[in-house]
Amino acid sequence: MITKKQLRTKRIFDVLLVLLLLPFFILPIIALVILATFDTKKYGVFTQRRVGQHGKIFKIYKIRTLKEEKHLLGHLDRSATVLGKFLRHTKLDELPQLFNVIKGDMSFVGPRPDIEGFADKLEDDDRIVLLVKPGITGEATLKYKEEELLLNKQKDPEDYNRRVIWVDKVKINKNYVRNYSFYLDLKLILKSIFSR
Repeated sequence: MITKKQLRTKRIFDVLLVLLLLPFFILPIIALVILATFDTKKYGVFTQRRVGQHGKIFKIYKIRTLKEEKHLLGHLDRSATVLGKFLRHTKLDELPQLFNVIKGDMSFVGPRPDIEGFADKLEDDDRIVLLVKPGITGEATLKYKEEELLLNKQKDPEDYNRRVIWVDKVKINKNYVRNYSFYLDLKLILKSIFSR
């Protein structure tokens, strides 16, 4: 099980890495925000309430990729602009989450932060997932990197997400917390970079 000392080391690593990366990514982030603003005709930064460490709610930052219309799970690509599809496919829409990391809402590695109605409803032993900050990447994120395509194939994407994908993600994330090591975080970061 992850310890307080490991959590402190994890946080120090996050801060150092984000301070190293931000000077290189700040101008691309600004450029993408401007492009997304023109592309979607709304402010290019998308924010949404997500469930964080210990169940605390925070605002996640992303580059806006979707048109102003009703968005259906499993069909988000239909709502995405041409630029939005590219940003979602390359994960460049998640670059603003570097600011979530520096604020302390997120970590580079951990369970993906969910909207309310999922992680905040965890019970008993499943709540160990909330001991760590949610991450930009993680084991479940890598396994379900084509989640939207998988959901698109289902008759009822909402039901499949709750009944199959969410249950599996909880299992994967519990295993991550139970078997945490700094080496595992480094391995998952490298896997995320080279599996694009």
